[in-house]
Amino acid sequence: MISILIPCYNYNAFNLICILEKEALTLGLIFEIICIDDASFSNLNETNQKINTLTNCKFFESKKNLGRSANRQLLADKAQYDWLLFIDVDVTPIKSNFLEIYTNQIKKDFEVTFGGFYYEDKIINSSSLRQTFGKFREQIPCELRNKNPYKYTISSNFLIRKNVFKSINKQIKSSSYGMDYLFGALLKNNSISINHIDNEVNHHGLDENLKFLTKTKKALESLHYLNGNKLIGQNDITILKYYKVLSFLGLRKITTTIINLFSKSIESNMLGAKPSLLLFDLYRLSYLCNIK
Repeated sequence: MISILIPCYNYNAFNLICILEKEALTLGLIFEIICIDDASFSNLNETNQKINTLTNCKFFESKKNLGRSANRQLLADKAQYDWLLFIDVDVTPIKSNFLEIYTNQIKKDFEVTFGGFYYEDKIINSSSLRQTFGKFREQIPCELRNKNPYKYTISSNFLIRKNVFKSINKQIKSSSYGMDYLFGALLKNNSISINHIDNEVNHHGLDENLKFLTKTKKALESLHYLNGNKLIGQNDITILKYYKVLSFLGLRKITTTIINLFSKSIESNMLGAKPSLLLFDLYRLSYLCNIK
């Protein structure tokens, strides 16, 4: 028995849910699929209303924007089964037995299972930064992810016990972008057993370069807040570790001064067709160090 939960915002969820419904029915699963649009008031919701005609599928439209964490909490509250499969709306499963692989994980002792991500090889210039970051930082084989399991807790394709999710997610009070940092840290702080498998989804909804850069800054601001208010505790966030080292050595100011000398060239590279992840990391580190 499994509840498949899909947070949505201004996106056509119907095609994805048709794929999931078809496999669930073929497998003879006891299942439900719930999708909630977070008050986008999009015209695409006319299509999404067709979800309600599918077997064991429901689509809701929130009247108030809740934010990512609260929308997921609402999805979990509506779920009737003990296992929750969260899938972002802008993806497609790679494998035809996607749900079967996840349901086999229920028999194991792990409380959370992360399936992983896939990105196309052909770079889209308008989204080259997001795609390059995803290809080299998120598309990681499960063998590597399991060596440092709490480092790769990307919450866009994962299976979790309902009581565990609700216990962890309710500790996230902010609706700010970047709260996945806190979600992963809370899993570690609470010693939640997790496993990584290769059951990837193809990520289609790639932000354009400038939009992704803006989201990155918001995520860093959230990270700075979480760190400053001691809400993260133990974590495996690489950039935060470098930030703490620079702070300890008193090198934050000189580091940002040096990087800022090349800021225009770095930004030009990041917004171009072949962004360097090294330059992107330096830019992120400098931005984090500059937050007051």
